[in-house]
This record gives sequence, structure tokens and C-alpha cells, in this order.
Amino acid sequence: MPRHALQRHQVRVGGSGRRTLVFAHGFGCDQAMWRFVAPAFESGHRVVLYDHAGCGGADPVPPGDQRHLTLDGYAQDLLDILDELALDEVVFVGHSIGGVIGLLASIQAPARFARLVLVGPSPRFLDEPPDYVGGFQPEDLDGLFELMESNHFGWARFLAPLAMGEANPAALTRDFEDQLCALDPEATRRFARLVFQVDVRDRLPQVTVPSLIIQCTHDSIAPRAVGAYLHRHLAGSRLVELEASGHCPHVSHPAEVIAALQDELQRLDAADA
Repeated sequence: MPRHALQRHQVRVGGSGRRTLVFAHGFGCDQAMWRFVAPAFESGHRVVLYDHAGCGGADPVPPGDQRHLTLDGYAQDLLDILDELALDEVVFVGHSIGGVIGLLASIQAPARFARLVLVGPSPRFLDEPPDYVGGFQPEDLDGLFELMESNHFGWARFLAPLAMGEANPAALTRDFEDQLCALDPEATRRFARLVFQVDVRDRLPQVTVPSLIIQCTHDSIAPRAVGAYLHRHLAGSRLVELEASGHCPHVSHPAEVIAALQDELQRLDAADA
């Protein structure tokens, strides 16, 4: 008998309140990346955390699986979770590719979402001169994929400082490197190719749910220009820039992320009043 979505994705529900916040992690990690942010909202909100297929405690992606060949399959996973929890008008908080998954899910079922909060999102990681800056050249990604094939631990040592930002505590980088090293190499390579070669720019005009974009001013993975691009192309979006380095401000600068999210919730409450 197939496992329910709540089981497949290690869904954890906490807190209580009228509004529900759903947190989605990015590449190379799991729901534990929200450990400094999500608990701050449990006193007045219902909080839902989950792992993407093949990540953390979620079920692995089975051989021959077709659903997860595109990010739309991951978006459907999210919608399955919301369906099983009977949730509508949630505040979705997604980091990096997790935010993109939320964007795609909102296109399929906009009534499920009241607001999208996108932390360091990127619709396209590759540069396409002269009009688009994504942060990576094709040879950068080729090198990354080759390193993942030849040296799983060396790849983790390379990516962790980029993700956390060298200006942040070294302990955060070591912790993220340990998470990357613990990943299944084959599954990680498959997901990495999907993530870093993604291009959903043509889907952005289809997004109707209002959004908040939280962008670090010094981000080597999703540069500042990416946040500005999304802000221009997402109707009803608002951009908040954090004076911070790295791609994971919910880990390195959780107080600032909490404040931005609290402000967005207050704006949403005022709009509903």
C-alpha cells in the first residue's frame, strides 16, 4: 500500500493558530535548516515542515521514477501534503530551490497559498548575457558536476563556504559541510543537475500569489541581481535585502529573517482585516 505524503516527506506539524506557515528547505539539506526560524512562530501559528523527496528523512526517489525528473513533481509533492492536511491559504516559506518549488505549486493551485516568502530564490542559476545574471557560467557548473562525480567530500568542502558565506562563523560552514557529506552521492548528483540547470523564468508571469523576496546583499549562489530580477517579474512582489553574506540567512542571520517574516505576516493580517 502506498505511503501517504505525510509519511513520505517526514512531515512535522507544530504550534497552533489561525494561520499556517509551511517551510521548505533548499538543495543539500533538510527541514532542520529551519531550526533557528520556525520555532519562533509556533506560539501563534501552525507550523509545517517537510523534506523534499530523497532528502533528509523523506523516502528516496525510486529507480525509474518519472515524477521527479522536473521540479513540477516536487511541486506536486507539496500540493499532496497540503491536500492531506486540508490546508488552504498557507504562508509558504521556501529557501532557494524550495522557493521555486513553491512558485510552481502556486501556479497549479493558487488558492492553497495566501503568501509566498522566498529566501534566496533563483529561477535560473546560469548567466545568460547580456540580460540575465544568475551567478554561474556553464563551465562553473560543469566543474561542479565533475567534482561531484569524482570526489563527493571535496564537492562538499567546495560548496559549503559558498552557501554559508565566508564572513559567517566557521562552525556553520562545518555543519553544512557535514550535512552535504552525509548525502547519498548518486541521489544528490541527480537532484543537483535538476536544480542548477533549472530555468523557470517563463513561468513567472503565471504566478498570481503575492510574494516577499528575502535577498542577501552578498550571495555567491543567488546574487543580488537575481532578487532584483524576480522582483521585477513577479507581480505583487516585495523585495527585502539583508546586509548579509551567504545563501542561507535563515541559518546565519535568523533574527533578520524572523523579523522580515513577522512584518509580512502583519501586512497579511492588515490586508485581511
